[in-house]
Amino acid sequence: MATLVLVRHGQSQWNLENRFTGWMDVPLTETGRAEARTAGEALKKKQAHFDLAYTSVLIRAIETLTIILGELGQSGIPIIQDKALNERHYGQLQGLNKDETRQKYGDDQVKLWRRSYDVAPPGGESLKDTAARTIPFFEARILADLKADKNVLVAAHGNSLRSIVMHLEHLTQEQVLALEIPTGVPICYEITPEGAMQSKKILQQ
Repeated sequence: MATLVLVRHGQSQWNLENRFTGWMDVPLTETGRAEARTAGEALKKKQAHFDLAYTSVLIRAIETLTIILGELGQSGIPIIQDKALNERHYGQLQGLNKDETRQKYGDDQVKLWRRSYDVAPPGGESLKDTAARTIPFFEARILADLKADKNVLVAAHGNSLRSIVMHLEHLTQEQVLALEIPTGVPICYEITPEGAMQSKKILQQ
């Protein structure tokens, strides 16, 4: 049985500043780097071993993955970067402070953009749009590796990972909207040869 581990990147500078980040390439904070190291330490205690890893093309996910693999002593494994795993694109909201955006557009409108399943912000993606690119990539590449009995580590983003979790766990739209994925916390799945989820464990420190 193969292992799949999903990790949301550590805190980024714009997480800290409460801004909509999306596809903007924002680095980790020192807190974010510490979160990534803690994730690596937790996986090391579990004696996790990976055959390959996936990440988005955004620096905060790449840096998180690099730190985790360094902690594990597994920096030499193949790494695949793909924008299919990028965060949800927030369009015209990218770079804006979330509190200021609420003052401009109103709480209800911003909540609709952030927490509905199929309503996109101006020029951006809904969660449904994000899932439409993330899930096919997951099925074609990551799940194929898992079915081939390879252990896979994925470092990505809140919404791209929510899409994968929704698919793996067969969540409803309402359930996935309530799902929160914390930064720097490994979510570990055991995957059957048929590609089904056998078990799930969250590695909290």
